[in-house]
Amino acid sequence: MTSINIRSLLKITGLIMIITGGAFIACIPVALIYSESLGPFLWPALISFVPGLVLYMAMPRTSRDNINVRDGYLNVTLSWVLLALLGTMPYLFSGSVSGVTNALFETMSGFTTTGATVIGNVEILPKSILFWRSLTHWIGGVGVILLVIVILPNMKAGGYHLFTLESSMKQKILPKTRSIAYIILVIYLAMTVLETVLLRFGDMNLFDSICHSFATVSTAGFSTRNTSISEYSPYVQYVIGIFMFLGGVSYIVYYFLVRREFRKIAAFEELWFYIFFVTGATILVTLILYTGTDRNFALSVRHGFFQVISQMTGTGFATTDYMLWPQGGWFIMILLMPAGGCTGSTTGGIKMARHLITLRNLKVVFQRFQHHHAVIPIKINDRIVPDNLNITILSFTLLYIALTLAGMIAIHFTGVPLIEAVGASTSAISNVGPGLGASGNFGHYNGFTAGAKFIMIALMLIGRLEIFTILALFTRSFWKN
Repeated sequence: MTSINIRSLLKITGLIMIITGGAFIACIPVALIYSESLGPFLWPALISFVPGLVLYMAMPRTSRDNINVRDGYLNVTLSWVLLALLGTMPYLFSGSVSGVTNALFETMSGFTTTGATVIGNVEILPKSILFWRSLTHWIGGVGVILLVIVILPNMKAGGYHLFTLESSMKQKILPKTRSIAYIILVIYLAMTVLETVLLRFGDMNLFDSICHSFATVSTAGFSTRNTSISEYSPYVQYVIGIFMFLGGVSYIVYYFLVRREFRKIAAFEELWFYIFFVTGATILVTLILYTGTDRNFALSVRHGFFQVISQMTGTGFATTDYMLWPQGGWFIMILLMPAGGCTGSTTGGIKMARHLITLRNLKVVFQRFQHHHAVIPIKINDRIVPDNLNITILSFTLLYIALTLAGMIAIHFTGVPLIEAVGASTSAISNVGPGLGASGNFGHYNGFTAGAKFIMIALMLIGRLEIFTILALFTRSFWKN
């Protein structure tokens, strides 16, 4: 059994505590503006920031040679768990969420950008708690970039290999991963500010605009309204819909856009497949709504586009209750949950690149029926996908389906109705948020048993960290030299 670099683990733990403490401090001005209690953030900030600073300063800087990929996987997983545990404190100190289980569910849902909630009436929450709730989304959306590209390389953990923890498609776009991380962070912040400004032009106040921008850019979904986006104007709905779509685009594409490398964008097959997938699903759902309900064509298009992109990107916002649609409509909604956006975006799910490669594997199978001995490589972006990576991608998809089914059965055995168990498991591992039945896109999970909530918490984390990162920790070979 190999040894673990404890110093690296403790130093990263300290850094995570410092970052979380800083996030708590960022909520204090909101509490002051709305004359709310500072305790739910002041005490958590002290509990997180001070011990984190001591721990970080006490641990010596580690060398690159002392930290391997195994340490990196462990550090990333434990960092996400620590974020979720620390993030429960504002809910518990304020009494906004009852019980540790519910607080952990809400926090894990926030940091994994899932958007599932156990709060039945969010509009009675203090503004500072609503801000913290949305901020967990924003931090979670950028969390993979911070942990995998910025924090771990700063800890000398080797950036290139760990860059693949969130993305199974390796793309070495810059030798210095920290440099690209800073560019991506600027893009992420710029998109947040731009959406906030555009929403202010509509009928949203500044506070709601900021909170909804946090949730949209991170493709998460916590809203400050019980009815999500349904009561806002068509302008606001289209703005949020467009930014949800943009949130599903790979940040590699935005990097190429900033550098004006348009040829690379044109050759980025996953982007075009994503656009094709969104367009096809929108047309299908629009037709179902137009022919199966009393909506006019314009409203059918708006509701169809919004809900398709909300489900695909895992944002989970709602303009209409899809449980009231014809059965074909909400059945498509459940099928879109695991779709995901582009690899390298903030979305959850399987991701478009994996779907594309799976389809090309099926095409090769049919081609070999006619040409038994043909050697037909799988390609994406004009590059051959190595056999080992191809097998990993296909294995990921099968494992994703298996875990989703296992989650459905486990949740159902806790006493949750089968239809809701199907939605809850698919939604949690896909980091979408809304499910089916009473936990649909206008519902919540407060009525679920504690056991069902813990299963969903585990599925949220597994889905956000791309399955293998978590499951590898439970294999004997992972711990062997």
